[in-house]
This record gives sequence, C-alpha cells and structure tokens, in this order.
Amino acid sequence: MWPARRVVGETFLSLALALSGVGAGLLDDENAAVAVGVGLLAGLLSLLRRALPASVLLAAAAGSAPFFGFAPLLLVVAWSAGRRIDGLGRACGVFALAYGLALGLTAAWESHASLPLLAVAGMFILVAIVVPGLAGRYWSQRRTLTDTLHEYNAQLLRERAMIVGQARMLERQRIAQDMHDSLGHQLALIAVHTGALEVDRALTDQQREAVGVLREASVAAMHELRDVVGVLRDGADATPAAGAPQGGDDPGAPSRGVAGIDDLAETSRKAGTAVEIRRSGEVRPLATTADHAAYRVVQEGLTNAHKHAPGASISIGLRYEPDSLVVEVANGPVAAPSGVASGGQGLTGLAERARLVGGMVHAGPTADGGFRLAGVLPYNSPGDARKTFVAPQDDFRAQSPAGPGGEAGPVIEWNGLPKELARAVNRTKRGNGIAIGCGVAALIGVVLLIAVVVGVVFLVREADKAMIEPAQYEAVKIGQSERSVRDALPHGDSFMNTGPGAGAPPEPDGSTCLTLLSSEIGSSLDADPVFRFCFKDGKLIEKKSFEAT
Repeated sequence: MWPARRVVGETFLSLALALSGVGAGLLDDENAAVAVGVGLLAGLLSLLRRALPASVLLAAAAGSAPFFGFAPLLLVVAWSAGRRIDGLGRACGVFALAYGLALGLTAAWESHASLPLLAVAGMFILVAIVVPGLAGRYWSQRRTLTDTLHEYNAQLLRERAMIVGQARMLERQRIAQDMHDSLGHQLALIAVHTGALEVDRALTDQQREAVGVLREASVAAMHELRDVVGVLRDGADATPAAGAPQGGDDPGAPSRGVAGIDDLAETSRKAGTAVEIRRSGEVRPLATTADHAAYRVVQEGLTNAHKHAPGASISIGLRYEPDSLVVEVANGPVAAPSGVASGGQGLTGLAERARLVGGMVHAGPTADGGFRLAGVLPYNSPGDARKTFVAPQDDFRAQSPAGPGGEAGPVIEWNGLPKELARAVNRTKRGNGIAIGCGVAALIGVVLLIAVVVGVVFLVREADKAMIEPAQYEAVKIGQSERSVRDALPHGDSFMNTGPGAGAPPEPDGSTCLTLLSSEIGSSLDADPVFRFCFKDGKLIEKKSFEAT
C-alpha cells in the first residue's frame, strides 16, 4: 500500500506527463484527437513504470518514433528503468533493445531520411534513453552502497557494545569477589565484637547504647554490601519492585527508601546529633529507583555532616511538589571544622544516580556558614525503572529507553532501510557491483560526450553546406556567371537540404537550380524559408525567396 505522499506525487507526475504529451503532439502538428490520445497513454504508462520498468521503457521507445508526445515520457521511464531493472546484463539488454527499437522505427517512419540524418537521430535517441538510465542506475547503486555502509556501521557498533558489556560484567564480578572477601569479612568481625561488647556488664547504659548503634550500623552495612555484590555479579538492579521488602530477602532489614529516612535520623540521634525532619505537601509514591535515590541523598547528607561538621544540628526536608519530591539535608555552622579530607566521589555518584531517574542534585554552602545537599526526584522515572547500569550521556551507544533491563536496544537510529545487508552483498556477488556499474557508467558517459561533440561539429558543417544569410542572397545579382555565383555560395550537398519541398514555384524551362535554406526562422514550424538560384547557358537567370514545407 503506497503512502499518501507517494500517491499524490505519482498522480501529479502522471498528469504532468499527460499534459506534456498533448502539448508536444500539438507542436508537432498532430491531430488534436491523436495528441490527446497519446497524452492519456503516456500518463497511464507512467503509472506502470514502477511495476513494469522494462515493458514500459520498450513501449515508450517504440511510441516515440511516430509520436513526438512520447518524448517526455521516454526520459522519465528511462530513469525509472535504470533504477529498477535488476542485473547488469538484463539492464544492458533492455536498454539496447529499446534503443534499437526506437532507431529502427524512426528509420521506417521517416521514408525520406538519409544516412547522415539517421546518424544524428541515433545520437539523440542514445542521449534520450541511455543518459537518464545511467543516471538512475548510478543513483540506485549509490543508495545501495550507502545503506550497506550504514548496516556495517550499525553491526560494528552492536559488536562493540557487546564487547564492552562483557568487559563490564567481568569487572563487576572481580569487584564483587574482592568486596565479598575483604569488606564482608571485616564487617562480620565488627558485628561479632560489638555484639559481644554490648552484653558486657562492665559497660554503662550509655556506653551499651552506643555499642548497640555500632552493631546496628555494621549489620545494615552488611545488608547493603550483600545487595551491592548481587548487583555487581548479576548486572541487574537488586532494588525490589514496589510492594517487596526493601531490605532484600530479610524482612527485618532496614528500608532503603523514603520510609527508611526516619531510621537514618534515629541512628544519628543515638550518636548524639540533633536531627529534625520536616515534611510538607501531599505524600505520593515514587518509582523504585527514585525512592532509593531519595534515601541515598539523605544518607549522603548525614554522612557528610557527621564527617565535616561534627556536633552541628541537622535538618532533613521532604517537600512533595506537584511533579517531584524535593529532598534536602542541611547542617548548621560548626566552630572548628573536622579537617577530614573528601574526594567528592559520594556527591558525584549521587548526581549520576539522580540523573538516571530524571532528577538532579545540588550541593553548596548556606548563608549562615553551614552546608546544604538537595535533590529533585520525579515521581515517575523515564524509561525502565529497573535499569541500574546505564551509560552516561556521552556514551557512544545511545541506549534506547525501550525494553526491559538487560536487553539490547537499537544502537543507532536508522529506520526504513530499503534493502538488507545480505541482499546488497548478494547483488554485488552477482556482478552488479557498485564498481562495475560506476565504471560502465563512466565509460558510456565519455562515449556520449564524444558523440555529442562530434554531432555538434557535424551539424555545424552540414548547416554551412545548406544555409546562407539573407545578405548573401541579396548580394547575388541576376546576370552573373554561374561559376562566380556557385563559388560565392555553398554547394548545398547536405542531408539538411531536402530540396525545395511543397509550395515551391515552378523552375524555368531548361534551367538548373540551386536550392539553399535561409538561416532565418519561418513563419511556422512547418514552413522553412528557401532561396533558389536558377542558371541557364552559364548565367544566373532567376533567384527567388519563398517558404516551403
């Protein structure tokens, strides 16, 4: 089924060719009914040129000999046939047959045509059929080559993405193993020793409470380490879907979403820090990754406050806006900075996490000398909410948001390829390669250029033999000797000089006449101005100027 744009284009082209056929026929002094019939047939054939390129080309070539109205159609169908005829040999055969058919019918139709006239006609037919065909074939082969290169490029990008993905997976597994072996062991030891210390009777209640906070922190760290190791090993987000426990397989594990922010604040309070939570707006659920990102913003803000501003009061803000959740963690000024060095990796990772869910993070000092960390997180994250390892914006893969996590999306945007790579390669193997087509086109183009130059020179010479200027006609006087007149005028032996034609006045008795064409244009397309010089007894006895058909 053709799209509407192509239907309109084909209809417009068909009407244009039909009107051109009618106009060309009327200019060639064809009967009006015949001209209209030829125009309608040309419009109908133009609609069939896509489905039957060879047949329409042969029909247009055959019709162009007796009817000039098929000339515009011949140019269009030659272009179309050059694009659509498969196989170099078949295309050459069809175009050679079309050329021979047009030239043969022209010779049969023009009964008075001489050999030089047929040579010129053959040259023009060659240009009218072969040049558009070569242009169409070159355009088609160039498009095939371009599509093939795009396919190769897409394949190389897909393979490169697969290699990079495999390398990342191997690196994740190595990192996961190292984290499991080193950090897991150390955190397990911390949890065991703090658990034993917590039940020591020699500790005061305040000390026992502090040890309990340490034990809970180590247990929470072990849960998070286990989830991170699972993410690194499997390459999928370990964050559960909505409704599942936020702590992994252990229902008692702390939540790592907005619901777990209260636990973070309570842990900080147990460590002796004043923490205040302010909520505003109507509470709305977030996507899983956005919910986890909000938890990470608060966690990072509390960590930075404990490290760089120990003892300063902390305020946590959760503001539910119409389109997003604004999370803020701000600490007050501190008299003596801790001097702990910071590499900034936590904020960098946090900004990337927020970007992946369609949000943003801002961090900076406040007017009273404190520090503020804020994140804006949309309620609905773009794309698949379960994707974790997504390349940054400048990654060459340009990942598609469609499809579940872990599935490869389109690498580049190249829709509507007309040919597959295998088909293009097979066509090249069958001898219809781009190099062969371009080489043949270049060779034929050079031959045609030479033929055009030779034809122009030939026509100029023939015109010099058959035509004179009106001033030359006026310069000749009756009574001059035949020899002097013939020496001053062309001899008229040219295929362009077909004789006096119809409408010429009778020649004087016993005379021999020289008929030449005028360089001027006649009063109509069928009327040619003619100069005639008649000689008798070695002298010019008559000269006449008239129009003949």
